[in-house]
Amino acid sequence: MMVALVAALGACRRAPLAGLKAPVADELAKAAPDSFVVSFVTSRGPFDVMMRRSWAPNGVDRVHYLVHARYYDGVRFFRVVKGFMAQFGLHGDSAVNSAWRTRRIQDDPVKASNVRGAVTFAMGGPNSRTTQLFLNFVDNTRLDATGFAPVGAVINGMTVVDSLYNGYGEGAPRGNGPEQGKIAREGNPYLLFAFPKLDSVVTARVTKHWP
Repeated sequence: MMVALVAALGACRRAPLAGLKAPVADELAKAAPDSFVVSFVTSRGPFDVMMRRSWAPNGVDRVHYLVHARYYDGVRFFRVVKGFMAQFGLHGDSAVNSAWRTRRIQDDPVKASNVRGAVTFAMGGPNSRTTQLFLNFVDNTRLDATGFAPVGAVINGMTVVDSLYNGYGEGAPRGNGPEQGKIAREGNPYLLFAFPKLDSVVTARVTKHWP
C-alpha cells in the first residue's frame, strides 16, 4: 500500500500544469456532463463524489474543468473542523493560486442542502467561488440560507472523509490551523513545514459520467 501511495504521489508531481497556470477560456466555458463521479484517492484512502449539474451548473462546470486539469492532485485538506467540515482547494503551487485568484464564477441558486456528505464551494461573499471545496461532516443546513450551493455528494468512502486529520482545527487567526493567505502565497512548502500532519489528495479523476 505504501509503495503504491509513493508511486501515485510521484505521478502527481509529474502531472502537467497545462490549463492551470494559464486557464483556457474556451474550455472553462464548456458545460460539464449532467452528472459524473470524481474518485478521490487521498492519504487516508479513497472516496467518491457524485457531481450533479442540475444542482449547481456553474459550480459543477468549474469542478469538471479543474479535475480534468488535475488541479486537485497534491492539495492539502487545510481546514478540517471536527463536527463541521473539511476544506481543500488551495493549490500547492503559488503560481497556480495566483492564476485562479480572480477567476470567480457566478453564484448558483441553492437547490440541494448542506447535509452530511454534501460537497460545496467555499466562498467569501457573492460571486466569489473559485477552486475551494468543502465536505460536510454533519448536517450544516444552516448554510443553505447563506448561498452555499452543494455541487455533489459523497457516495462511497464517507468513513475516509471522517478520518481526515483534524488536530489543527480552525484556521488562523481564529484557530491554530494554517493561514489561507500564506497557503496562497507559499503553497505546499508552507504547509509541509508548519503543518506536516495534514492529509492530502493524491489524485482526483472523473471515473464515470452520464450525459
